[in-house]
Amino acid sequence: MAYDLWYWPDIQGRGEFIRLPLEAAGIAYRDCAREVGAEALLEDLEARGPRGPFAPPYLEADGQVVAQVANILAWLGDTHGLAPTDRVWAHQLQLTIADMVAEVHNVHHPVAMMAYYEDQKVEAARAAAQFRDERMPKYLAHFEAAAAAGGDWVSDGRWTYLDTSLFQLVEGMRYMFPDRMAAIEGDYPNLIRIHDQVATLPGIRAYLDSDRRIPFTEDGIFRRYPELDGQ
Repeated sequence: MAYDLWYWPDIQGRGEFIRLPLEAAGIAYRDCAREVGAEALLEDLEARGPRGPFAPPYLEADGQVVAQVANILAWLGDTHGLAPTDRVWAHQLQLTIADMVAEVHNVHHPVAMMAYYEDQKVEAARAAAQFRDERMPKYLAHFEAAAAAGGDWVSDGRWTYLDTSLFQLVEGMRYMFPDRMAAIEGDYPNLIRIHDQVATLPGIRAYLDSDRRIPFTEDGIFRRYPELDGQ
């Protein structure tokens, strides 16, 4: 049985945090909107009714629908053995990753989510400076401490969904802030080690080499605007 994953078809976005552990573990899934389009995604979302997901990504299996990235990963972790032994701490760390991802998006949309970046560039420059100087190091230091305490992997001496999520976070930060990351990532050797180890997992390596791994773009969460970068 293959899972049905619903997410926007043209971006990595939050859906990539779900794709990565599925690919790493060799779990079959159908990336539905990439097959049937964004309109079909919206129609499916609307058809879910009042107890359906608020927004993608969401995962369906045998009639059960699970939404929200951290919730999906916790469910997959329990179902397929991809979660650390300490489930509560794992969920806590994943939610902190989600907090950082939300702040990343707010860097280039600090005034209004639905307005164009070009309409809020002055505010975005101010938000980016504060994020680069204060929030980014604070988050990365927290994840570095978790990685350093875990041994070979973040937890349990094996890869879990936390490792794939941290991999994606580093990938996104390198794309969005290449100069800033080049200047500071040496301060987080264990986080970078986890990133590099995830990249060597056979399922991840095959995925990264495939056309299923679409590139980062300026339509997603992690967006490269050179004027927002800096050391």
